[in-house]
Amino acid sequence: MTNTPIHTDTAPAAIGTYSQAVASSAAQTVYISGQIPLNPDTMDVVSDDFRPQAEQVFKNLAAICEAANGNLSNCVKLTIYLTDLGNFAELNEVMARFFEAPYPARAAIEVSALPKGVRIEIDAIMTLG
Repeated sequence: MTNTPIHTDTAPAAIGTYSQAVASSAAQTVYISGQIPLNPDTMDVVSDDFRPQAEQVFKNLAAICEAANGNLSNCVKLTIYLTDLGNFAELNEVMARFFEAPYPARAAIEVSALPKGVRIEIDAIMTLG
C-alpha cells in the first residue's frame, strides 16, 4: 500500500503538519484535510461573512479533488465544522450549488473555534476508480 500526498497551488497550502489530501493505493481513496476559507493566492480569509466563507471552502475542496484526478461528485463523506449551527440552512443552500444527488454522507458539528477565527471548516473522503 502506498499513500501519496496530493498538492495543488489552486487551494491553500497546508499550514501545519498535514497534507491537502492523501491518496491511498489500497482502496483508491483520497482523504482531504480540513479546508478553511483561505484564498489560495493570498492565504487570507476571504470574508468575515458565512456565505462567502462556505463558498471558498467548497472551491478549495474542488481544487484538491481535481488535483487528485477527481471532482466533488467523487466525495463520499464530508465532515463539516461550524462555529454556529444557526448557519446550517445557509450551508445547505451553498452546498446545493456545488453538489448534485446522490449527495455524500455528511456530519455537521458545532465547535467553539476554528483556525484563524473562521466560521467553517470541511474535510472530505473521496473515492476514485
